[in-house]
Amino acid sequence: MLSLLQIKNFALIDNLTVAFNSGLNVLTGETGTGKSIILDAIDIVLGGRINQRLIRIKTQHVFIEATFETNKLVLSLLQEHKINCYKDKKIIFSREFFLYGKAIRSRFRINGTLVKSQLIKQLRHLLIEITAQDRTSQLIDSIRQRELLDLYGRNFILREKELVKFNYENVQVLEKKLNKNKIFRTEYLKHLTLLKNQFKELKEIQLVDKDELESLQKEYDRHSHSAELRKLSYQIFKLLYQSENEIPAVIDCLSIIEALFLKMMEYDKSVQPLIEMLRSISIQVIDIGEEINRYGYRLDTDPQALEELENKIHLMKQFCRKYNISSTDLIDHHKKITLELNNLENYDRSIEHLEKELLLSKKQLLDSCQKLTMLRKKAAKKLEKKLIEELKSLSMEKVVFICKVSPSFISIHGNDQVDFYFSPNEGEKIQLLSRTASGGEMSRFSLALKACFMKSEESTKSLIFDEIDTGVSGRIAQVIAEKLYNLSTNHQVLCVTHQPLVAAMAISHLHVEKYIIQEELITKNQDSTISKVLEPRTVVRIRNLNNIHDRKQELAKLTGGNSSEDAMEFIESLLIQANFYRSSKQ
Repeated sequence: MLSLLQIKNFALIDNLTVAFNSGLNVLTGETGTGKSIILDAIDIVLGGRINQRLIRIKTQHVFIEATFETNKLVLSLLQEHKINCYKDKKIIFSREFFLYGKAIRSRFRINGTLVKSQLIKQLRHLLIEITAQDRTSQLIDSIRQRELLDLYGRNFILREKELVKFNYENVQVLEKKLNKNKIFRTEYLKHLTLLKNQFKELKEIQLVDKDELESLQKEYDRHSHSAELRKLSYQIFKLLYQSENEIPAVIDCLSIIEALFLKMMEYDKSVQPLIEMLRSISIQVIDIGEEINRYGYRLDTDPQALEELENKIHLMKQFCRKYNISSTDLIDHHKKITLELNNLENYDRSIEHLEKELLLSKKQLLDSCQKLTMLRKKAAKKLEKKLIEELKSLSMEKVVFICKVSPSFISIHGNDQVDFYFSPNEGEKIQLLSRTASGGEMSRFSLALKACFMKSEESTKSLIFDEIDTGVSGRIAQVIAEKLYNLSTNHQVLCVTHQPLVAAMAISHLHVEKYIIQEELITKNQDSTISKVLEPRTVVRIRNLNNIHDRKQELAKLTGGNSSEDAMEFIESLLIQANFYRSSKQ
């Protein structure tokens, strides 16, 4: 609900503050006094367009501020955008305009925080709805007509819409995933072939240890020099243990040395430890000789084994060069491609699974769309009947209205297109609402539609009507007044009117007037001196007609332009009648 509006330097308004109440608020005044300017300000502070003519002459700065008592949907959206809310849950929207030559720049704030216009547009439809002969274009839009039908269907349709949305988004996710898999199928096949080749090559190598190449290289060196190693080992054995030439073997020399030590012991027992050490050396020499002899016999000179070693070393080096991998990483690489192969070999099965899942999801989406279509058609029949009743009460006795639900492409909203078909007069061909209704008919259509939706929308939303009662009088004006009041029991209603029947029904009556004031202007003379001059300016003022006498005077002007005794008696009867109607609805 809009509770307060502050306007500075906007059109004919220099500085104005307007307080609004809940229920039905009417604005009256002479034609051209600026009633619609107030509604324009509300429109503009919530994202409407501005042009240079709306900026007050001789000013470069416009400021509009609107205070709303808000609802849960708005609060949730503000929390989502991390905008602080006041403790009383009031939200203050402000918009400033700055004129730079012919260019206009503006900025929005919510509770003092700078925000983008996109957020303002999101919040706007949750806070206000303006209906006027020049602002009913949203009603002729098929998308808006579908939204209205869904709203009329209430929770039954809204719940099914949520299911359609869920199923649609699920299908989109699965299609995207499946398409991505199919797009990369060629790359997948190339990669799979590469991995299979690598796996085959590594399997042929038969890796055991990460340092295997180094071990194989050492083993190859030993096998390739086995003959030389055997010859050398035999020479060492002969020198240590069994010499066949003039040079005695090491063990023979040690025996001679031991005999000499024994002779020394005959005269000096202190060499005994040395003899023990010598005997220990002799035992070690014998062991070395026996071991080197066995080593020589163990040396393998099998050419086939040597060839196998050479081939394995070649394969390992070739693989490392081919795939730019170090020999120590071969084991880890083998494990990695084994895991990748397991995953990729399940790739086709994954695509097959996705295709089945997508098929099931599409079926679920179609089922939910069909159910939504059925609910919409059911709601359309009820809306047709109700709206025709409302339109007939607005002096459109021969009206024909059809809410057509026809097939369309599937989207997050289902697969229905909704169109309003309308014929206001007997004998006229029924056509799309956008091609048929005049401005006045659209205004009455909008009011009738609102009457159908009285309990379907958020009660804190403000409904704004700008002279929708133009060109009607008598009984029709009374019906419009009653419908506006009925709407105001569930919404705040702001209405610009020239109809005394409508104005009498209001809870709050605001009178808009134009005045001429002497405004002080500061001018700079040719000699650079500054002077102050008074200049007549037209400004807009608003009075809240709380005083019953003032209100009667204004209603009298609306009826006949004067406050004669007959007019006052009529006004008295209007107020009594309005009070009686309001009391009957409580």
